[in-house]
Amino acid sequence: MLFYDCATAPSPRRARMFIAEKGLEIETRQVSIADREQLSDAFLAVNPRATVPVLITDEGDTLTENSAISTYLDARFPDKPLMGTTPSEKAQIMMWSSIAEAQGGMPVAETLRNSNPAMKGRALPGPANFEQIPELATRGVARVKLFFELLDGQLQGKQFLTGDSFTYADITAFVFVDFARVIKQRIPEELAAATDWYTRIKARPSAAL
Repeated sequence: MLFYDCATAPSPRRARMFIAEKGLEIETRQVSIADREQLSDAFLAVNPRATVPVLITDEGDTLTENSAISTYLDARFPDKPLMGTTPSEKAQIMMWSSIAEAQGGMPVAETLRNSNPAMKGRALPGPANFEQIPELATRGVARVKLFFELLDGQLQGKQFLTGDSFTYADITAFVFVDFARVIKQRIPEELAAATDWYTRIKARPSAAL
């Protein structure tokens, strides 16, 4: 297998944490988004959508989405399952991962990409260029704050998002909560359940990668 990573971006960090939690060692190549290597002819030949992460499987498939990469790895290496073992567990994990992407990851990305001068003309990832919309940045900050409250509500009486086990959903939510630092947003201290959850995941070895 071959894993295309970017050490500074949140999306490949999700796959990187998943790989570490599974105890796998996979050959890795770094793609520098800062240097726009994702737009190079060499990388576009790997993924024409110009995004990371990418996993090339032993079967020769090219997987370009975290949900696909994690599904493949969890099925291929079933020890220490991170995506559930029962239909109900699998559904809850995927539901909360999707919620974290849409209500946490998306507003952080919208805020950053529509407010950072370095991303002028690059308001969306991929090969096409789009101009910034400042109103999306304003709305994004408000949405991130609502996401923190949503997490805190879900974590009442739970160790992790879907119960007592650390899962793919926790990786997804943690990475986006942590990345919110780039727009100067953090979980408020009064949201005790979410703060405790974040602190415990931050201490995991995979979170340091």
